[in-house]
Amino acid sequence: MANESMRSQGVSLDRRGFLGLGAAAVAATVGTGQAAQAGASPAVTPPMGKRILLSCKLGMIAKEVEGKKLTIAERLRMAGDAGFDGVDFDEAGSFTPEQARDAVRESGVFVHNAINHAHWSQRLTSAKQEERDQGRKNIEHCIRVSHAAGGSGVLIVLGRGNDGPEEEIEERARQEMKKMLPLAASLGQMILIENVWNQMMYDHDKGPEQTPERFIKFVDSFNSPWVGMYYDVGNHWKYGQPGDWIRAFGRRCVKMDAKGYSRAKNNWTELTGPDDDLPWADVRKALDEINFSGWATAEVGGGDVKRLTTVREQMQKAFLG
Repeated sequence: MANESMRSQGVSLDRRGFLGLGAAAVAATVGTGQAAQAGASPAVTPPMGKRILLSCKLGMIAKEVEGKKLTIAERLRMAGDAGFDGVDFDEAGSFTPEQARDAVRESGVFVHNAINHAHWSQRLTSAKQEERDQGRKNIEHCIRVSHAAGGSGVLIVLGRGNDGPEEEIEERARQEMKKMLPLAASLGQMILIENVWNQMMYDHDKGPEQTPERFIKFVDSFNSPWVGMYYDVGNHWKYGQPGDWIRAFGRRCVKMDAKGYSRAKNNWTELTGPDDDLPWADVRKALDEINFSGWATAEVGGGDVKRLTTVREQMQKAFLG
């Protein structure tokens, strides 16, 4: 999620394998007969056998080419043409679950996640209950969109640190998330917290060698298999060592976002470009150490298939070496 200034199938599957494939893949594995009887299209699945799957945000994909407006399916297909294994549906608030499902089936491109950008304005940490209610409804919509598309989770931003005292705003967010867990569990969707520049669970104006302990404490407070981290590697390179954060998160690190950042220049930069001083080698080492299997999603400037292909190559360099 951008900060405000940016943006063989087998019947037996372990939990991480389930999350990597998504609900649709499981349906394809164990419910093919039922789907056929209902006249449903076969489920779309990502490539099999990959430990780390690469995706981009839907919002990175051009909405028109040479003056022609593109359908969602056409945009998803561009990601596939660029070599991505799937897409993170970060415009979920603009579409119905049925539209997302139909676009996946038409394009043949897997969608692994959903996001609603309205979380900056309709926050789970807001002092106003009506705003928290709407924020919760937005996330519940995303849960349904991800499920319909075949994904396995939703990315959320909890809110803003300036919504009140730390313990108070965290408790507001915690209570709203608890209300969503029955829906998330029933549809097989994880609620995944992203680390962003929102002045929550880190010290925004302090030094660079911070730890993720506050994030871990918050996630663990739910004691639920349906809550985890969507760790943005670039967002907190300014504040801590990404390899160490990954090691500390361990199983809690379910999915990842990636963008380039320069500590030396204190600014965003091209992913794996000459100014990107993120320690990608240690990121890869840490992912090996925690036995990470799952999705890594680019969150950078996008465009047409040529630009998306460049980003996919950058992601391969970052995560696969």
